[in-house]
Amino acid sequence: MATQDRHRSGRIGWLRAAVLGANDGILSTSSLLIGVAAAHATRNSVLLAGVAGLVSGATSMAAGEYVSVHPQADSESADLALESRELAVNYPGEQRELSAIYVARGVAPALAKAVAEQLMAHDALGAHALDELGIDAVRRARPIQAALASAGSFAAGGILPLMVALTVPVAKLIPGISAASLFSLALLGAVAARVGGAPIALGALRVTVWGALAMALTAGIGSLFGTILH
Repeated sequence: MATQDRHRSGRIGWLRAAVLGANDGILSTSSLLIGVAAAHATRNSVLLAGVAGLVSGATSMAAGEYVSVHPQADSESADLALESRELAVNYPGEQRELSAIYVARGVAPALAKAVAEQLMAHDALGAHALDELGIDAVRRARPIQAALASAGSFAAGGILPLMVALTVPVAKLIPGISAASLFSLALLGAVAARVGGAPIALGALRVTVWGALAMALTAGIGSLFGTILH
């Protein structure tokens, strides 16, 4: 039985969204928790800040993804509507256009004409969408799906530091959250690198270094303001 090669390029879209969402969830929430904890706040205050950051961050991710993806969806819909009208008005001309595309790719003219005829007989709009417009049904822009995926991945990442803040002793909030979050970031970076075909160690190191820097910065600011306010 023939097998179909699995290429990593098809994973780029969902991988990018999932990794960015989870990475932002872990890093944003943990940095916020550490900053508030460094200001000598109570556990309840730390948790309240973390929950607020998690909810606002997930909402912001969803809104940003929806707004950024929707124009692409609108453009694709407009192109498909225009193509549908052109097919209704000039079907033979659209068939010749599709055949010319295949010829330009190296297919013999007679074969290109036959392929265009067969594909358009099966699904004329689908054939033109893919080969003329470059719109793949699998990779079409889906704003709502993208928004929900971004919000979900952010929330999934942000829950981890919140759970640590809820369970570790107050005196160990900062080291506990930092250790758990950095480990999770390293693991996330390694998994993303493995799936994407990049060096695992480099992927883990990248997110860990930037995560540590962000946490150290928020800890310093929280400590500074905590000292001033107290």
